[in-house]
Amino acid sequence: MNGRVVYLVAEEEINLTRGPSGLGFNIVGGTDQQYVSNDSGIYVSRIKENGAAALDGRLQEGDKILSVNGQDLKNLLHQDAVDLFRNAGYAVSLRVQHRLQVQNGPIGHRGEGDPSGIPIFMVLVPVFALTMIAAWVFMRYRQQL
Repeated sequence: MNGRVVYLVAEEEINLTRGPSGLGFNIVGGTDQQYVSNDSGIYVSRIKENGAAALDGRLQEGDKILSVNGQDLKNLLHQDAVDLFRNAGYAVSLRVQHRLQVQNGPIGHRGEGDPSGIPIFMVLVPVFALTMIAAWVFMRYRQQL
């Protein structure tokens, strides 16, 4: 392995409806406070629990937002980007760039056909057996009372 990390970049259009707490995410970046070296883009820094973005599920922390309602976010100061989001209206269309890490080689060796984890019956059978024993003990104890 050469130790190099490979990324795939995918773009997606995400339409969100503003909720009681806004769009439900925080941003970082801009020409005045670059989040990524040599990139003044706007990035998602946090998805707020139960916010519009979290409920939709597609926007992720670290995603780069390319445009809001068709307006490009290139070369904006951070505050100008914040203002753009705040004034975007009720229905907001985001053009987003996801950066997906691609695994570069195997993590460990698994032979052909080897399971990747414990088969579910290996967990369920002992749990079922313990449940039956507990029920039998309970019934026996209850009869003695």
